[in-house]
Amino acid sequence: MNLIDFSGDAFIVAFTLYCVAFIMYALAVMGRRFRKRDPEAHLAKWGKIAFVTTTIGLIGHLLYFFTRWAGSGHVPVSNMYEFMSFLSMAIMIAFLVLYFIYKKSLLGLFALPLAILIMAYAAVFPQQVQPLIPSLQSYWLGIHVTLAALGDAFFAVGFIAGLMHLLRTVNFSGTDKGSRREQRWLELVMFAIVVLIGFILSVYSFRAAGYQAEFNQTLVDPKTENSTIVKVEYNMPPLVAPYQSETESMQSFLGMKSPLMEAPSWMHGVNAGRKLNTVVWSLITGLILYGLLRLILRKPLAKVIQPALHRLDPDDLDEISYRAIAIGFPVFTLGGLIFAMIWAEIAWGRFWGWDPKEVWALITWLFYSVYLHLRLSRGWQGKYSSWLSVIGFIVVMFTLVGVNLIIAGLHSYAGTD
Repeated sequence: MNLIDFSGDAFIVAFTLYCVAFIMYALAVMGRRFRKRDPEAHLAKWGKIAFVTTTIGLIGHLLYFFTRWAGSGHVPVSNMYEFMSFLSMAIMIAFLVLYFIYKKSLLGLFALPLAILIMAYAAVFPQQVQPLIPSLQSYWLGIHVTLAALGDAFFAVGFIAGLMHLLRTVNFSGTDKGSRREQRWLELVMFAIVVLIGFILSVYSFRAAGYQAEFNQTLVDPKTENSTIVKVEYNMPPLVAPYQSETESMQSFLGMKSPLMEAPSWMHGVNAGRKLNTVVWSLITGLILYGLLRLILRKPLAKVIQPALHRLDPDDLDEISYRAIAIGFPVFTLGGLIFAMIWAEIAWGRFWGWDPKEVWALITWLFYSVYLHLRLSRGWQGKYSSWLSVIGFIVVMFTLVGVNLIIAGLHSYAGTD
């Protein structure tokens, strides 16, 4: 077995152990609720077992990272599979750092599902080791990407603690305008998480079914007006076909034998139609999954989760969220901006080029700058601070995922296939 195969097995082991640890955290919380004698001891016992399992999973994740590095000859952060895998590993590292500081095992109840989702999302992309394009053949790649991802990971833990704070403090029995507004916005966040789960489920479902469709798309160079025909492959039923394309082959799905619409002309790039199709399927699957959950639970998802957090101190969660972001901000500043600009100068001959990923990295940095300013200078704490931490991580996820799915740019090399 070569190192690349071993790294793939280590990835699967880490993913499995994270799933087991999450189940243990869930059982610890559920058992505490139904245990009449010493429920806190029950939570502490199973929380420690879950923590140990998480640590072993992280060791497996580190094995994946270093063996893939050794097998490929470069830091494994050069495409979406490698980057998202590293991000999930960084989230677990950030979680463990904050755990050692605050000893709040229930953070794992939210940190682990986030890491698991990101690992599952990573596995959607091609996993083969790819040769680096010239602009990536620099040690600045590892410095820039790993530090940016580590900063994002601490932002993720800040989001987790902020979301837990909101779930703990929002008044679901309140009927006043303010309470209803908080309930709606919090439920919208839960819906967004379900949409991400729906995306992963839809991709894996159609992949397991072996679905495939092919189109011949005509691309016109706006400068020379020369046209070329390229083949575009879909692994999900094409609700949206590529712009200016003809169907070469398409499997029927629920009686649908042709695409419902064509991608708009303003969406540039050979993969634009396929990306839009993926977004549409994610929303459809997320809506169906969310509807089923609401039908089964008969309550808003946030309201269902709230009882599990009633013993947590909201002030502790607020403090953890702030500390995580305070740690992540300088790390992200170095990796996401300063070292990124140095690498851009080396790779493309300019420090800044208004590429979509660069712009959204700057927006992320500015948002968290505002967060820290309002927190330290204006005294924004509690719910205000928590909402900002949640919104901030939504900006982070759009920078990492949305830009690749919706906007084409120099960073689109990152494995959007």
